[in-house]
Amino acid sequence: MKWNVFSRSSSSNLNTDGSVLMAATKNTTLTLGEITVEVVRKDIKNVHLSVYPPMGAVRMSAPTRMNLQTLRAYAISRLPWIRQQMRKILEQERETSREYLDRETHYVWGSRYLLKLEEKETPPVVLYKHNRLVLQVRPGTPLAKKHAVMAEWYRDQLKHAVASLVEKWEPLLGVTVERFFVQHMKTRWGSCNPATGTIRLNSELAKKPPECLEYIVVHEMVHLLEPTHNQRFVALMDRYMSDWHFYRDKLNRLPVRHEDWVY
Repeated sequence: MKWNVFSRSSSSNLNTDGSVLMAATKNTTLTLGEITVEVVRKDIKNVHLSVYPPMGAVRMSAPTRMNLQTLRAYAISRLPWIRQQMRKILEQERETSREYLDRETHYVWGSRYLLKLEEKETPPVVLYKHNRLVLQVRPGTPLAKKHAVMAEWYRDQLKHAVASLVEKWEPLLGVTVERFFVQHMKTRWGSCNPATGTIRLNSELAKKPPECLEYIVVHEMVHLLEPTHNQRFVALMDRYMSDWHFYRDKLNRLPVRHEDWVY
C-alpha cells in the first residue's frame, strides 16, 4: 500500500498497435496547463500515474513504444485525480529532520516522547520503559550512527508487533504469510507479493498508532486473497475490517517523516 505518494495504474485498452507507436525510450514531459507530467519509458504493459512529495511532482511510467498522444489523452482524463492528490500532498504535515538531541520529540506507537540523550562508554542502546525514551550512545557519536541505532530499534519494535498480528489474522483470513520483512520504504506503508506469500512493512509504522499498523497488516494480507484493489478487494476489507476506511484516513492525516526526495 502506498502512503504519501499517490499513484494510479491503467490496464485499459490504450493503443499499442505498432503502426502508430513511438520507439523512443528517452524520458519526456507533457505540459497540461499548470501541471507538468514527466513521462518515463519502461518495459511494462500498462500505464502507471503517480504524484510525489514534497511538492506534488507528477510522473507517468509508460510502455516503451506507446504513442505520446495517447499518453497525453490519458493524462488529461486523469487531471481531476492528479489535482486532488497534489492538494493532499501539499496539505500533509511533515516532520522536521531529526538530530537526536536531548528533549527532541519522537513518536512511538502514536505517542509523543521527549528523547533523553545519555552519553556513556557502553554499547549503544535504546531504552523504552516507564514512559521514557532514552538513547544511550558513546560520547562523540556522529549523527548517522545515532540515526542507525534508533532505526534498528524501531525495526525491532515493529517486527515483534507484526508477528503477533500475522498470527492473529492468518486463521481469520484463511491465508498463510510465508515471510514478512520490515524495512525503510519511502513511498509505501506496505506491499505484498501474492506469488511468494510475503509482505513488507514500512519501519515508520512503529511510530504510528497500533490500530493503523493492524490496518496495514490486514490490507497486505488481504492481497493474498485478491492481488488488486478491485471491488472484490474492497468487499473483503469491508468484511474482515469494517472500519478500515477510518484507520486509513487516520494514518494518512498523521505527519510523515522528513525525506530528501530523489526520484
